[in-house]
Amino acid sequence: MRIGILGGGQLGRMMSLSASAMGYETLSLDPNPTAPAAQVAPSIVAGFDDISAAKELAARSDIVTYEFENIDSAMIEAIADKCPQGMDVLTATQHRLFEKQMIEAAGLHVAPYVPVRSVRDVYRAEDLLGLPLVIKTCRFGYDGKGQTVLRTSQDVRAFTEQFNEGEYVAEAWLPFRKEISVIVTRGAHETTTFPISENIHQNNILHLSIVPARLDTGILEDARHLALQLADHVGLIGTLAVELFVMEDGELYVNELAPRPHNSGHYTIDACETSQFEQHIRAITGMSLGRTTQYTPVVMVNLLGEHMDKVNPQTLPSNVKLHLYGKEEAKPGRKMGHLNVLGSTVEDALHTIEQLAIWKETVL
Repeated sequence: MRIGILGGGQLGRMMSLSASAMGYETLSLDPNPTAPAAQVAPSIVAGFDDISAAKELAARSDIVTYEFENIDSAMIEAIADKCPQGMDVLTATQHRLFEKQMIEAAGLHVAPYVPVRSVRDVYRAEDLLGLPLVIKTCRFGYDGKGQTVLRTSQDVRAFTEQFNEGEYVAEAWLPFRKEISVIVTRGAHETTTFPISENIHQNNILHLSIVPARLDTGILEDARHLALQLADHVGLIGTLAVELFVMEDGELYVNELAPRPHNSGHYTIDACETSQFEQHIRAITGMSLGRTTQYTPVVMVNLLGEHMDKVNPQTLPSNVKLHLYGKEEAKPGRKMGHLNVLGSTVEDALHTIEQLAIWKETVL
C-alpha cells in the first residue's frame, strides 16, 4: 500500500518514517522540492491549490492523508474517495468559528466569543466580553500568528483604526491555570488517547511538553473523556490534537483542535510503546491501534532557528533524543527540530534541559 501525504513538512517526514518502518510506501505533495518529507520519500512538487497535482497524488496512492489543515478544500474534495479521514473535521478546523461551533455541538466548552467582520463588531465584543480579549483571524493562524491581544480601550481603538476587512473571532481572555493537550486517535473499531501533556509556550510558540502533566488525576481523566467524546461526535478517523485550558477550579475549555499528529505529541516517539505517527498510520489504514503505554517520564522541548548554534549532538547526554527536521534555513521562531528528554521524573528531565543551556527562556 502507498500512502499519499498532503504536505511535506516535519509532520509528513515523521509520518513517512513511521509508515516506512511498517512496510508502507509514502508519496508527499509540497511546493518545496527539498521539504523535510521529500528527503525521506518520493514527492510531487506542487502548490496546495493545485487540484491536478492532488489528483496525481491520489492516482499514485491507495489512500491519502494530510499533515496540516490549511489545504485548499477543493483539493480534498477532488480526491475525497481516497481520504479515509473525510472532510468534516478538516473543514471545521480550517475556520476558527466553525471549529468552535463543532466543539459546542459536541457539548463541550469554549471561551465566550463574538464573530467579528467589522469595526462595530470589535466594539460589540468589548462590550459583551470585556477586556482583555483576543482577536484571532478565522483562517491560517498558528503559533500565535493572526492573533492580537487587546488589553485596554486604547488597544481597541488602535486595532479598529488599522482594521482590515476579513473574518475574525473575538474571544474572552481566560485566566487559565495550565494548558494541556490530548492526542486522541480513532480507528474503525476503537479509540485511544496518549498520556496528556502539560504545555508551556514562549512567544506564542510551544516550548515544552511535560508528560505526565503536573495535574490531579481527576482533571486528566476528565480531559481524556472530553477528547473521546469529541472524537466520537465528529466521527474521527485518524489523529486529533485537542488543546485545553485548565481553570483554577478544574473546569476545562477547548482552545484549539488540530486534525493530525501534533507538536505536543512528539514525546510519544521515544517515551511510549506506540508513537502518535504510527498510531495515525494504523488508524487510516484500518489496522488495530497500538497500545499507548508510557515507559518513562519525558519532556519534549522545541529547537527553533535561534537555538541551533547551541546544539552540539556530540555533547548531548544519553537520556536526550535528538530529532532534526532537515530544514535548510534556521530562521528565528522556525521549528528546526526537538529534543525528547527522558528522566526518572519530569523534574529530572527539566533539570537536564536547564543544564543544556540552549534556551534563554526560564524553564518552568
